[in-house]
Amino acid sequence: MDQVQREAMDYDVVIVGAGPAGLAAAIRVKQLSPALSVCVLEKGSEVGAHILSGAVIDPIALNELIPDWKEKGAPLNTPVTEDRFYVVGSNGALRVPNALMPPLMNNHGNYAVSLGNVCRWLAQQAEGLGVEIYPGFAASEALYSDDGSLAGVVAGVLGIARDGSHKADYQPGMELRGKYVLIAEGARGSLAKQIIAKFGLSEGREPQKYGLGMKELWEVKPENHRQGQVTHTMGWPLGLKTGGGSFMYHLEDNLVSIGFVVHLNYENPHLYPYMEFQRFKHHPLIASVLEGGRRIAYGARAITEGGLQSVPKLAFPGGALIGCSAGFVNLPRIKGSHNAMKTGMLAAEAAVAALAQGRAGDTLDEYESAYLGSWVYKDLHRVRNVKPMWSKLGLAGGVALGAADMWLNQLFGFGFGTWKHGKADFATLKPAPACKPIVYPKPDGVISFDRLTNVAFSATNHEEDEPSHLQLKDARIPIAVNLPTWAEPAQRYCPAGVYEVVGEGTEARFQINHQNCVHCKTCDIKDPSQNINWAVPQGGEGPNYPNM
Repeated sequence: MDQVQREAMDYDVVIVGAGPAGLAAAIRVKQLSPALSVCVLEKGSEVGAHILSGAVIDPIALNELIPDWKEKGAPLNTPVTEDRFYVVGSNGALRVPNALMPPLMNNHGNYAVSLGNVCRWLAQQAEGLGVEIYPGFAASEALYSDDGSLAGVVAGVLGIARDGSHKADYQPGMELRGKYVLIAEGARGSLAKQIIAKFGLSEGREPQKYGLGMKELWEVKPENHRQGQVTHTMGWPLGLKTGGGSFMYHLEDNLVSIGFVVHLNYENPHLYPYMEFQRFKHHPLIASVLEGGRRIAYGARAITEGGLQSVPKLAFPGGALIGCSAGFVNLPRIKGSHNAMKTGMLAAEAAVAALAQGRAGDTLDEYESAYLGSWVYKDLHRVRNVKPMWSKLGLAGGVALGAADMWLNQLFGFGFGTWKHGKADFATLKPAPACKPIVYPKPDGVISFDRLTNVAFSATNHEEDEPSHLQLKDARIPIAVNLPTWAEPAQRYCPAGVYEVVGEGTEARFQINHQNCVHCKTCDIKDPSQNINWAVPQGGEGPNYPNM
């Protein structure tokens, strides 16, 4: 039992996470009831520091939340002017006619943005309404009432040394208590994971599925820039069995965001997602844009991909899951921000109504009902089979059948039933001796880069002398189990070089370089022994993404 004495602050609504969902929820509460007190906790050093997305944003939720966003200067400066879809081979690319794509895949009316900058702007709107936002406050512990309901969180613990002792700058943190607590941590949030388990929120649902998204921001030569052009690819270098694909979005000011997603249900433990991304950039379709330019930022983040089948129960005693903490990404559209914002708004509306009735700390069933009747549910329902079809049938069969299913849902409101995902991502790896090793070309330092060099472009920082936020349940497993069985895949699936096997044979040891961590959560998801627990480091640490 934690006996640390902490100061406590009470609010009507406490929100954990200043992403699109959390900020939309905060704004909506104050719009509906300005007298209510709202606080938002953000583990990054500033709002947007840990936000990473493609991103092409559908403004449907923003139109509802702040109809005059253009007049208020929202940083949606690049409307999509051209959509391109390709199936790529090692040297060539086949463009898929836009007419074959279901209408929901059309990006016209959407905007290529820096989601981090959009969140910074949303934070300004929230603060203008009286919302209190605390960046650098990592919520590290959930607080529960005597009746078992979520009552708040502990945030802002600082100054603990690696050996557990208190340093000179030690702060025990504060208790932020709310009549309702909304969890908006993003994909695979550490508190969300605990809360989902405690309240059995995923019972009867399919396991959540994930992808690893890696992104670089480039400044390209003016003659290579096509502002508003949006390109998506699938195929090489991942092949027919491994799911994933790329995006390339031309923003303003000669900026291009180039990203690569690998579905984390891959089977070959020798697969190295980061190096798949790096070699992909040498494809003529991509290299012709990047040549002569310069990379200015890098980052990585897990993406929820389970869709409709994997959305857990959203409300529980004392709070609710919103945004990617529950998983509302529309996978074929590679979009989740609009759904994150809308679910934040729906939860806020339910909380405000409950508080007006004098309620507190109970289950906001109205939020769950509102979600089931919303356009978010419809958005996910019509694409629900794309991921499991791709996983089960591979690129050729899965994508073709998934497209047909989307067309049927679009035209007639039904498709080929509802397919199941099956295994969780950590359970899909085959033994290393049964799989073919993959030889990757060495990065050239011009178009492609080694992992540690790129991590420097994420501006990641963690103190050396602090407990690692990457916790092993059993320190023996990486060498005794994962290494002989799966060639210890943490060495490869981590996009930041956090995990290393140092030495060989009886001298081998597992090394964790927690300072490199970009908070993608892939280790927590993909470790085949489920031996790694990702917890929040002290507030403000991690990446500091500019314009990502």
